[in-house]
Amino acid sequence: MAYKNSILLGTIGGYRDRFHQYQVDRSFEERLEIAKSIPRTNGVEPVYPQDLGSDGAGLKAMQDSGLAVSAVNVNIKTEDKFREGSFTHRDPGIRRETVAYLKRAMDMSVELGANMITVCPLIDGWDFSFQADHIQQWRWAIDAFSEAAHHRSDVKLSIEYKAFESKNHIILPSMGKTLHLCERVGAENIGVTMDVGHALIAGECPAAELAIASEAGRLFYVHFNDNDRGADWDMLPASVHLWQTLETLHYMRRIGYDGWVAYDVFTRSGDNAEAIAATFEIMENLEKLLDKIGEKTLFAAQASGVPAQAYRDLIRGLL
Repeated sequence: MAYKNSILLGTIGGYRDRFHQYQVDRSFEERLEIAKSIPRTNGVEPVYPQDLGSDGAGLKAMQDSGLAVSAVNVNIKTEDKFREGSFTHRDPGIRRETVAYLKRAMDMSVELGANMITVCPLIDGWDFSFQADHIQQWRWAIDAFSEAAHHRSDVKLSIEYKAFESKNHIILPSMGKTLHLCERVGAENIGVTMDVGHALIAGECPAAELAIASEAGRLFYVHFNDNDRGADWDMLPASVHLWQTLETLHYMRRIGYDGWVAYDVFTRSGDNAEAIAATFEIMENLEKLLDKIGEKTLFAAQASGVPAQAYRDLIRGLL
């Protein structure tokens, strides 16, 4: 594989929903130590400000760990001040603070050698008709991302889109709309984090979205997981959509993707560190499955366009 494995540090910490807590809370330092013990780990994705601190207090622990950093994940959704939005909050002061978060995280990403941040605007959107001014929200989003992207051209700003949660409708729900925003901003350093699970719940084909983001020159980061398309369950890769996951990996090979891959995998059963270790092994074995099927069979399936022939040969390739 050409890409590098990164651990989203939240996936090996506390995990809860509105019914239960499934995993124990762990400090930043504890999660870093666990990350170092997981085979096939190339780096980690810490969160600003929760891991790194608003003042950068966590930078030393991150640097002392010896782990590479794939990107700094900017959390502009869970603090109470962001309840009504971040990039699209009606209060211009909150919008300014949102941009300030991105700028500080960009600076920290340089100190950590990542030169990339990723942000998922989950709190920006609406639940009801007539709840939001769609024209104004869109302009606020363009202005905010533009100011952040122009803060420093040496840092990539990668946007992770999602169709819903925590709002019923999120302002950036799809690859197409996110790429459109990137073009409206116009900066070369703004692009997309393609999360396989988010593509699935948006009714998208992950491989196709990855391909068009790459063609646009804006594929900065990839997250793998799986779900049943009904909700973002953060399941193990290929546990539901085997063929779609293999197709995505096939296109990563075709475009020569050699960047970072992280994994939004949260488990309610068993140990979360074990789940991440299993995820890395699953991905390695999926690569071996592609090799077993063979490029000749994969390209022949695409060239023929006949499913009966293609799946006969694809499944034969697994035997």
